[in-house]
Amino acid sequence: MDEVRQRDRAGTRRRILDAARKLFTELGYDQVTMRLISAEADANVALINRYFGSKRELFAEVLAMQGRFPGVLDVPEEELPRRLAEYVAERLRSEQASPVMAALIRSASCSEIHGLIRDRVSSAILEPLAARLPGPEAIFQAAVATALITGAGTLSQLYGPDAFDAPDRETVIRRLTAVFEACLRA
Repeated sequence: MDEVRQRDRAGTRRRILDAARKLFTELGYDQVTMRLISAEADANVALINRYFGSKRELFAEVLAMQGRFPGVLDVPEEELPRRLAEYVAERLRSEQASPVMAALIRSASCSEIHGLIRDRVSSAILEPLAARLPGPEAIFQAAVATALITGAGTLSQLYGPDAFDAPDRETVIRRLTAVFEACLRA
């Protein structure tokens, strides 16, 4: 019986997270209410509050669903500019927009969650990247690279993968690699 209850809890929690991600992606933080999430997830508001505490905490969980910069930084230092370039090139050409990036773009004007967004960008991209860089300007270098990465995600989200007459993938990667080399140079 306890195992069934645990599975039901996990399933309900997953439904709530999926519903919240969908709604935050489509509408942005300000337009989403707990009642909307409740209806989409087929769960009552009290249950959502018990699992997540508040809409703000639920939004934080949605942001955390897209893990840290998966595998991008797990390369030797000399390969890092190219790996970052490959990641950005993939994002620019991807048919599948990142739901988290969409939620961030649609929610960026909400001052209530600026701290959450800043913390997420810092913990997912900026800090892990800065930790990989040598020298006293590591944070600045990582911030410039992070601006390029997040800007590319925003551009892709706003315009889609076919909006620009981009050269072949390898040319894009070569050009972006040069930009990242300049960003990360000590």
